[in-house]
Amino acid sequence: MSLETITALSVKYGSDPAYVLAGGGNTSVKDEKFLYVKPSGVALAKIKPENFVKMERALIEKIFTCEMPADVAEREAVAKERMMAAVCPDSAGRPSVEAPLHELIPYRYVVHLHPAAVNGMTCAENGEKVCAELFPDALWISYVDPGYTLSRKVADEMAAYRKTRGCDPKVIFLQNHGVFVGADSDAEIDAIYTSIMSTLQTAYDKAGVATALKRTEGNFEEAKLIAPKLRTILGNGEGEAIQRKFITWAGEFEVTDGPLSPDHIVYAKSFPMVSADPKKEDVDAYVKANGFKPLVVAVPGKGVFCAGDSLKGAGTVAALAADAGLVKQLTAAFGGPHYLSDRDRLFIENWEVESYRRAQAAKSSPAAAGRLKGKVAVVTGAAQGFGYGIAEELAREGALVVIADMNSEGARKAAETIQAEYPAVEAFSVAVNIADEASVEKMVADVTRACGGIDLFVANAGVLKAGSVKTFSLKDWEFVTDINYNGYFLCVKHVSAVMAAETADGGDWLDIVQVNSKSGLQGSNKNGAYAGGKFGGIGLTQSFAMELVTDRIKVNSVCPGNFFDGPLWSNPERGLFVQYLNSGKVPGAKTVADVKHFYEAKVPMNRGCYPADVAKAILYAVEQKYETGQAIPVTGGQVMLK
Repeated sequence: MSLETITALSVKYGSDPAYVLAGGGNTSVKDEKFLYVKPSGVALAKIKPENFVKMERALIEKIFTCEMPADVAEREAVAKERMMAAVCPDSAGRPSVEAPLHELIPYRYVVHLHPAAVNGMTCAENGEKVCAELFPDALWISYVDPGYTLSRKVADEMAAYRKTRGCDPKVIFLQNHGVFVGADSDAEIDAIYTSIMSTLQTAYDKAGVATALKRTEGNFEEAKLIAPKLRTILGNGEGEAIQRKFITWAGEFEVTDGPLSPDHIVYAKSFPMVSADPKKEDVDAYVKANGFKPLVVAVPGKGVFCAGDSLKGAGTVAALAADAGLVKQLTAAFGGPHYLSDRDRLFIENWEVESYRRAQAAKSSPAAAGRLKGKVAVVTGAAQGFGYGIAEELAREGALVVIADMNSEGARKAAETIQAEYPAVEAFSVAVNIADEASVEKMVADVTRACGGIDLFVANAGVLKAGSVKTFSLKDWEFVTDINYNGYFLCVKHVSAVMAAETADGGDWLDIVQVNSKSGLQGSNKNGAYAGGKFGGIGLTQSFAMELVTDRIKVNSVCPGNFFDGPLWSNPERGLFVQYLNSGKVPGAKTVADVKHFYEAKVPMNRGCYPADVAKAILYAVEQKYETGQAIPVTGGQVMLK
């Protein structure tokens, strides 16, 4: 089937970043009567046969034979209307704006892509001359506005080509845009693209130009406080109402000095901002000059920072910024970069079609609703048990959730499970041992590198070993204290530095919430190491809250009752029910069931605590702007504040 063939071609090229980024490009197949073309807003890598828009070829052709308005805006509007009119009633979707070009090329299959290797030539000063030398049978189209204007120019140039050479071109290079390849079989499409890429590779090798982006990892340690600042100063809104951006650090490479192609403009804006020390005043000056905030900020010696409304969005900006950097690098083989003029880039920035494409791209990015939408929430000890349940509840409320755990494989699976359960949110994992300062520092750096900062840090990781003070070993005492007490300190130490950088230029308060315990509110028999660490944790919370309030960081503890259904209590080999049974902590208990019943009977509400109960308390701590340094009980009435 032809649709299956073009689908396979689309997915093949769309899945290869050497050919396609951010779903760019389009494809088609035609028969005698109909053109089936990729719709706007559907990525080539994920397209299915039923996604292609079915159009009547005779109606498409009318765009070239009917009289069109002289005014550009009116002409484009009429062209759009005629394209939509050509869509068959049994089809759906908005056809690519380049559908008329697919109709013009008289071959069964058409694959239009924007490979960096190709654009190294099409975006170069000497591109046309080089194209004539390397690809004598190809048609070169000098840059004109996309849409009907481009279609009309290609139609005229193809007619001249046909008159001169007696045939139609199979390869059409568009200046500052990409390439169209047409053929009557998928094998020939592949052969042509292979030849194009091979020919260009030889030319780059001959010129001594590297075809991989020259990018260095740099030293993120020197850059890690820049990303949090950018989250705020690039955010939307003012004052406390600022909606912070997600910021991805892309390493260090040479950014462009202007726009090279429509794709770069659409996804990464026309110009990067370059600043040795980005400040709000720099962004204000950039906005005054360009009319919008930058999405790409280059800090010499520190790296390139890319902004988006989601982690996926920031990643797309980073990919297109790097692609633009690579294209600029490649143009050195052919006379250097040929940037789009102000007039040309303004057309793209204001063009309705590209506004539609941006909107469709945003729809394909996670757009979770909820009380924590747009927030980065890190939960330690979240690979399983209470921590996982809390992370799941935060994801339900729209947060991007980072699963931080010593069990790196378990953390990865937990993040994947949350992502699958809540497709509209984003989740990933980082490894951490909270008792090791270097590990904590790396965790914070990893999250900051990926997201730009942290809005909510939930210090949940903890351990419990029960036993009599008469027999409890110093080794076990230090183990519990090192994680439950020292680990909390280490996390706050490194997280608060990043948070303070985020709040320096305004924006809402940020939050650190320690998951403490009812054992932090009252003593626990034969459980001194755990209770002592938790009592101390509340002292830390109060002290940290007093200090960090000047950085607009709230610090609170939530004190859950017992999560009887979690592995901490119910693990058949090392759970607390087993430990308490073996230690004789519950007089007269002969089975695990006896121990569980004993503890349930202590709760006025006759049940254990659930992660959802704790998550609600965490949400309260976040949303209550006039509360810090508190220990909030979540115990079913078992422990009441005095």
